[in-house]
Amino acid sequence: MKVLVVDDETPAVRRLERLLSARDDAVCVGAAHNGEQALDAAARLRPDVVLMDVEMPGIDGVEAAHRLQSQTSPPAIIFVTAFERYAVDAFDLQAVDYLVKPVRAERLGQALERAAAAKSRASTGPATLSARLGERLLAIRVADIRLLQAEDKYTCVHHLGGEALIEDSLLSLEDRFGDRFLRVHRSALVSRRHLRALFRDEQGHDRVEIDDCPIQPEVSRRNLAAVRRALQS
Repeated sequence: MKVLVVDDETPAVRRLERLLSARDDAVCVGAAHNGEQALDAAARLRPDVVLMDVEMPGIDGVEAAHRLQSQTSPPAIIFVTAFERYAVDAFDLQAVDYLVKPVRAERLGQALERAAAAKSRASTGPATLSARLGERLLAIRVADIRLLQAEDKYTCVHHLGGEALIEDSLLSLEDRFGDRFLRVHRSALVSRRHLRALFRDEQGHDRVEIDDCPIQPEVSRRNLAAVRRALQS
């Protein structure tokens, strides 16, 4: 796996480079010292994994990771930081792991194994999603799904054939189907291929239009920039 190291502290970068050099399953292809450099390096080097520090000048690690995750085929993100309070951000951004400094070789190995598994799932995601309708088991083509919305303990699947409630969480669906859906809100994932437009409603809420879907889910402030980038790409 190609790994990009991002940290504003040179000693931390050198330590991770040394740990990576001792492994057979990963190679460090570059280093960046802030979020802006990380985005540029990721675009040039196309890493499989980014080891991302959190607190950096300018664009911090959380924002950089958020922007990377909005891309098609994004790298797996592993946060590396001295501050455990960012674990919630890592969870929200679907980071594959969260390492606390100083990083131990064993923990780095575990994180890289998780990253490899996540990348494998993303590239070989299933073509259908199963939903139970009464006594029937319905196979919904992922290509037909336009919107996934959290509803209480369930997820509502909006597809070309209608709607179906499933017990899978949005987080698990996001993990299973890789980069085919874009998170626009904590409670909504939209098909990237069918994202049509971004607009503001009469109440001042940002919303998206989706091809072949009458529902226009709200876009959270946190996800607004990612939606704009997706529409521009």
